[in-house]
This record gives sequence, C-alpha cells and structure tokens, in this order.
Amino acid sequence: MNISTSKSTKRPVKQQVYSFIRDKIIIGDMEGGEFIEEEAVSAMLGVSRTPVREAFLKLEAERFIDLIPRKGARVRQITGQEVANIYETRRLIETYAARKICEESIEIPDDMIESHERMSSLYSHDFDIYKHIINDDRFHLSMVEAIDNPVLVDIYKSIQDRKMRVAFTAVSLKPERIGIIISQHQNIVDALFQRDMAAVESVLTEHLRPIDEVINSLPQ
Repeated sequence: MNISTSKSTKRPVKQQVYSFIRDKIIIGDMEGGEFIEEEAVSAMLGVSRTPVREAFLKLEAERFIDLIPRKGARVRQITGQEVANIYETRRLIETYAARKICEESIEIPDDMIESHERMSSLYSHDFDIYKHIINDDRFHLSMVEAIDNPVLVDIYKSIQDRKMRVAFTAVSLKPERIGIIISQHQNIVDALFQRDMAAVESVLTEHLRPIDEVINSLPQ
C-alpha cells in the first residue's frame, strides 16, 4: 500500500498515516501491548519516517499509543476502568443533549435517523462491524451536534476515537448485543420525537451501561 503518491485524496500524508494506524488499532488489527515500528510503517505505506513520527505523536496525545524511549510505540491496552469512564462521560453528555432536544423542541437530525437506518440495513443484510461502529458513532454524535453547543461537541469529539475503539471491543466480545443496540436506537429516536425526556433518559442509561462481561474480560 503506497499512500505517498495517491492522487485520490487531498489529505496531508501525515493525516493518512495517522488514519491508517488509528483504524488498525480501533478494529483490533494492532492489539494492546503490541509494538509498532516506525520503519515498518514507513516501508508498508511507502512514505518517509517523518509523517509516521508525526502520526505517532498525535496518536500518543489521543491515548492510542505510548511512546517508550529506545523501544518505540506501543499500543495502549484498553482497561475495564477506561471503558467504564468512557461510558460515564457519554451518559453525561448525551443525556444533557437529549434533554435540550426535548425541552427546546429541537429538530431531530436527519443524519441521526439515516445512521440508524443504515445500521438496521447492515444488520439485516450484509453486516460489517466496522461500518456498524462508524454509523453508531454518527448516530450519537449527530444528537450532540443538534443542540448547537460547539464547546460540548469539542469535548465529545475528544473521546470519539477512543469511544469507537471501546465500542468495537464491546461488539467483538458480545456480537449478540448488536440487535439490542439497534432496538435501543429506535427507542431513543421515538422518545425524542415524542419529547419524552423520561423515556429517552431511561433508554440512554441502559444503552450506555458498561457490560460486566466486557469489563471483566479486560485488564483493570
């Protein structure tokens, strides 16, 4: 794979390298505890080591990897406590956003409904975990964006990629939850349309509850 000569994207090479490594970590192709060699990534993607080094710095800042002196980049292991913390943060932000939508009769975002429909279609016909996670992320982010609070959106986006990694881990460990997730999404949308804050808060509390089997399967 050579991205240094790609004509199909206007993104800087360092951003392409970052996205490549990040996605590999999210889907588990690069596992927690695994070392990533700068030289190997450079050779694999056909780029110099400079954009790889820059991508590593960004990934470290976002807590995907740890840069260890004289050893290189090591993928951070997701812990049970981190999963619990991510879900708690999401509950706080998403419940607040849902309350604002209900109380101020804010329009339900089309992107939220369309993401739900894509997830339902994938589940019924051609399921793909990565596409499921992308659409799940879009479903929840669009709800937060709907209340037009850029500061809150920035805070939410700051955990976005880690949230996707947690979601991928949870779905991979318990794939039978996918149908439940889609059903809960429908209940969230219905409650928002009905401006029923009690109902949507109840669904979000259950929807964003850490699963004991997932927590217990991870290092603490």
